Amino acid sequence: MLNNELYQDVEEYPVEELHFAKYELVRLMKMNLDSDKMIRERVKVEMNKFLYKILQEVCFEMNKQPYTTIEYEMFEEAIYPYTNVKEINQEKKRILAHLDAIKSDCEVLSAYVKKTLKIRDSPDEDDFIPLTGRVKAIRKISKKEDY
Repeated sequence: MLNNELYQDVEEYPVEELHFAKYELVRLMKMNLDSDKMIRERVKVEMNKFLYKILQEVCFEMNKQPYTTIEYEMFEEAIYPYTNVKEINQEKKRILAHLDAIKSDCEVLSAYVKKTLKIRDSPDEDDFIPLTGRVKAIRKISKKEDY
């Protein structure tokens, strides 16, 4: 049964689909994996397809340049998303944390406005939205009240 599975695995992926030499990819994968790991045929084929897809995306980015010669700087710019994934994710987390802080500041300011800047006592008072320039005035008023 094992031989049939291996034969079917090889049959399922014709060689003409592969864009890179399978032997070279397997050699590189084995260099970077533990020695006791075995690599299934499907993994070898999918790695080949994955690398080809990355190559296509990098070339697409480099092709956006108006120049006829691809320089190293263009290549570096095109591969940036792939080589700096950790830094990009850290920046994303930092931005999201900053947005959460802004959101909480807005909620505090909104509660302050609703509490202290009542124009009239009516059911519509929750609809009051201060004009853009009033934020500084609100801060000045609150600082004067603290004394």
